[in-house]
Amino acid sequence: MNVGLYFGSFNPIHVGHLIIGSSIANTNTVDQVWYIVSPQNPLKKSSSLLNEYDRLNMVRLALEGSPLLKASDVEFKLPRPS
Repeated sequence: MNVGLYFGSFNPIHVGHLIIGSSIANTNTVDQVWYIVSPQNPLKKSSSLLNEYDRLNMVRLALEGSPLLKASDVEFKLPRPS
């Protein structure tokens, strides 16, 4: 399986994020696009970010019904900032 990885804070996820992921998924170069939610971007103040689990849940809700798009929390297990 070929997977495209789309990293971001998604603070919050918006239609632009969805258009980018869908466009990549529809190129037939990948089987799925995974939205990797970054809990703490080193370029952003943590106080400006919504809770990472809330952002992950928003991404999951936004991707519901899109079999080519998936949310991932893999960066939650890494040292911060990620």
